[in-house]
Amino acid sequence: MSIISKESLKQYILLFLILFLVLVLGWQIVPYISGILGGVTLYILWRERFFHLTVVRGWKKWITALLFILISLVLFVIPVWACIQILLPRVQLLVTDPGAINHSLDFFTGKITKLVPQLKIDDAQIKGWAQSALSSLPVLLSATADMLVNLALAFFLFYFMLVDGRKMERRIQKFLPLKDENIDHIWESTRVMVFSNAIGIPVLAIFQGIVATLGYWLCGVPEFYVWGILTGVASILPAVGSALVWIPVCIWLFATGHTGQGLGLLIYSILVTSSVDNILRFTLLKKLGDVHPIITVLGVMVGIPLFGFMGLIFGPLLVSYLILLVDIYKVEFSKTV
Repeated sequence: MSIISKESLKQYILLFLILFLVLVLGWQIVPYISGILGGVTLYILWRERFFHLTVVRGWKKWITALLFILISLVLFVIPVWACIQILLPRVQLLVTDPGAINHSLDFFTGKITKLVPQLKIDDAQIKGWAQSALSSLPVLLSATADMLVNLALAFFLFYFMLVDGRKMERRIQKFLPLKDENIDHIWESTRVMVFSNAIGIPVLAIFQGIVATLGYWLCGVPEFYVWGILTGVASILPAVGSALVWIPVCIWLFATGHTGQGLGLLIYSILVTSSVDNILRFTLLKKLGDVHPIITVLGVMVGIPLFGFMGLIFGPLLVSYLILLVDIYKVEFSKTV
């Protein structure tokens, strides 16, 4: 009996040390979680093509991995970098010249109070809004450096996951205390969710950005391409989406006396820009993965606070895992099934 107790004590101590190290390492790795998840996402997206080229056609692993890194840079990184290069000078201008945002808010609120005299807006409120906006801009600029670090980490992990992919998957499968068919269900759910969001979200953003840019150009909005990019970025947010940008632009047009342009943009945004999301979800995105919108919305709301930008993919994945694991539990342990 004493031997059993001694062995149990050793087991508990070892488990405690493992859990302690996992928590310590996990706590330190939190700032880089986006890079880790980014590497996982890239691996899932390119996994089948990589194995086809290296196993079936006999390509060298390291050359194929570098090729996929180059393709990923062209497809994912360069467009994002181009958008940042367009938006960043305007953000820096607002930081170095805070008077510009004060003047814009003062002009805008002056027009609004003329249209709605009951709305009382004083200088203190305007300065408060300006300070709130400016205080968030340095955070945005500093986030660029963090993004570069996570990007480098993502491609570093992506390379070694491709090169050692088979070995890595076998080890993970050994640690999962599930039947093979349930492991296959988990993998399929992961693959569908990653493909649906990693490809679907950028496709939605690009199409809505293009359509919105056309509307801004037709209605004579200054720097229409900048607002188009912002609309595409906002389209990834749940619930509000692209309306977070085109509604203020419409209000600005009305407030500055461009009533016809504002009305035209409002109609265009409701009928065209907002419809792109629905059209793509029921056509292209349904082929990538038929994910229920409730799972996507709830997942994004949970995922963004946890994982940052990568929460757009892995937030819905967590919700899907919860549903899937409940089903697996029924199969694995329920006597009634």
